[in-house]
Amino acid sequence: MVSRAGSGSGRSAPCGGAARMEVTAAVRASSASVQEKLTAGLTAATVAATLVLPEVAEAAFPGLSPSLKNFLLSIVSGGVVFADIAGAVVAVYNFNPVKRT
Repeated sequence: MVSRAGSGSGRSAPCGGAARMEVTAAVRASSASVQEKLTAGLTAATVAATLVLPEVAEAAFPGLSPSLKNFLLSIVSGGVVFADIAGAVVAVYNFNPVKRT
């Protein structure tokens, strides 16, 4: 009985496996480049659509949006809290100095 590659017997020709692996790698590489091109195209289309719509591009109303205003105020209040904590640490450090002999 003669064994043929691909007959399901589990045996293959010595160079047949290497050739199939190269073809599989080439197919995967080409599909990856197609996928990258598709992703880049979709990203570019999304950015272009975003810039065309004035509501999305924040061109409809100039100035600070309410969410941006709240974000900036939260940063300022966080700085105030940090300054208060630092001031309390300095006050306690000066109030009760440690003297080492």
